Amino acid sequence: MKASDLRAYSLHELHQLLHQKRKELQELQYKNAQSPLSNAASVIPAVRKDIARILTIINEKRHERAQS
Repeated sequence: MKASDLRAYSLHELHQLLHQKRKELQELQYKNAQSPLSNAASVIPAVRKDIARILTIINEKRHERAQS
């Protein structure tokens, strides 16, 4: 996901997406611990980066709301 796409979402939608991505990451880590996934080296870091992007946009929106 691109940050520009995420900026179009509302705070509520971003929190829901964050919850989904964290759940996805947890499931991937669990599956990888049970039996190593062939694509874990690329999928897990990508989900982590998505989570970081979402958190960044949430913080930007909160900061904008506090300024106004």
